[in-house]
This record gives sequence, structure tokens and C-alpha cells, in this order.
Amino acid sequence: MSRLLRLSPALILLACLLALGGALLAQFGFGLRPCILCLYQRGPYVLSALLAALALPPACPPRRRLWLLGLCALAFTVNGGIAIFHVGVEQHWWHGTAACVPVAPVPTTPAEMMAALSAPPPPRCDQPAWTLAGISMAGFNIPASFALAAFAAWAARGFRRRR
Repeated sequence: MSRLLRLSPALILLACLLALGGALLAQFGFGLRPCILCLYQRGPYVLSALLAALALPPACPPRRRLWLLGLCALAFTVNGGIAIFHVGVEQHWWHGTAACVPVAPVPTTPAEMMAALSAPPPPRCDQPAWTLAGISMAGFNIPASFALAAFAAWAARGFRRRR
């Protein structure tokens, strides 16, 4: 069994932790507030990190590891689709979901009104919080998700041959 194949669950786990760490650093370290689609894109990374952690122990049977890595590939593929949708919303190619247009509750007391006026507006899905060379974080997530999907599928296929 090749070394890369044996290390594939650890590499997937590491990639997920780096992606999630980068998102949290952007949010809490640099004050970039995520919209709902940004938060949706974190879900497959969390799921894949958990699946990769389950596939990590050497005692994990190859058949189980195959299924876990296959599910990682599926989760990353779904994440790539969410990222494509998000970029389309950012570029105004199509409208976002109803959750993309946050609706604040109507204040009923003067204290609630003051709190609503002092709070920053909720982030919108069609306005990227940050870009590099015109590419948003969702734009960078597209190739990252599909590359991780391809790697996870390759690893699952490798474990399929080992059954």
C-alpha cells in the first residue's frame, strides 16, 4: 500500500482543519462576518473532518475506510456546488436563497430600537466580505473542494483495490 494512500485520511483531516481554521481566523481575527452561504460551506468540511478522523486509525477495516473516504468525496463535491452557487449570487448571475436576505425582527421597545440601530447590518450573500484579485473566498473554495473531492475519491478507489 502506498504511503500517500495510507496517509490520505490524515491529509484530508489536515486540509479540513486548515480550511475551517482559515475561515474562523477570517471571521474572528479579521472581523469578516460570514453570510449564510459562507456558513453552509463550512458544514461539509466539518463532516469530512469527522469522517476522515474515523478512517484514520490503522485498525479501521479497508471496506469501512473506503466508505468513509467515499463520503468525504461526496461531501466535498456538494461543497463545490454550494460554492458555485455562492459565487453566482455574488456575481449577480442569480438570486440567493431566502436566508440570503436577512430580516431583522421589528423592535417593539425603545431599548430594542437603540440596539438595532447600533448593531451592524447582517452580512449579505451577494456582497463578498473579502476578495483577492476579484476572487472571493467562495471562489477559492470551488477548486479546493473539487480537488479534495478528487483526492478523496482516488483514496477510496485505492482502498477498494485493497479489499
